[in-house]
Amino acid sequence: MKSGSLETKKRRQERVKAVLPVRVRGKDVEGEAFEQLAHTLDVTLSGVRLGSVRHELHTLDALTIFYRQRRMEFRVIWIKRMSGTNEFQVGLQATTHDREAWWLSFSDSKRESVHSTSAVAEEAKSGAA
Repeated sequence: MKSGSLETKKRRQERVKAVLPVRVRGKDVEGEAFEQLAHTLDVTLSGVRLGSVRHELHTLDALTIFYRQRRMEFRVIWIKRMSGTNEFQVGLQATTHDREAWWLSFSDSKRESVHSTSAVAEEAKSGAA
């Protein structure tokens, strides 16, 4: 079992499973600027886990996430290469806080998780990114 101090640093906030389309802008490990489409896997009030990131990043790198009409600033906390692909999952921590950034209520995660899944389906139908 891991030490208590490490465990207390993880997941201090409620997570909401939400697959939301986002646009990601930043610089990769080569220092090259990039912008790409990705998606969230789950979100908290102060962070997000992204999937389908196709650029390798360093921890503490700054990233900008665009979701609908919102622009949010984050820093990379961890990055994991997905086996058998050239994609990464990335854990991000918000450097600016906006309680309504994802338009999700964190007080009722089960209801919102279902809602966010239907919202993604609606956005996919309409072709919104």
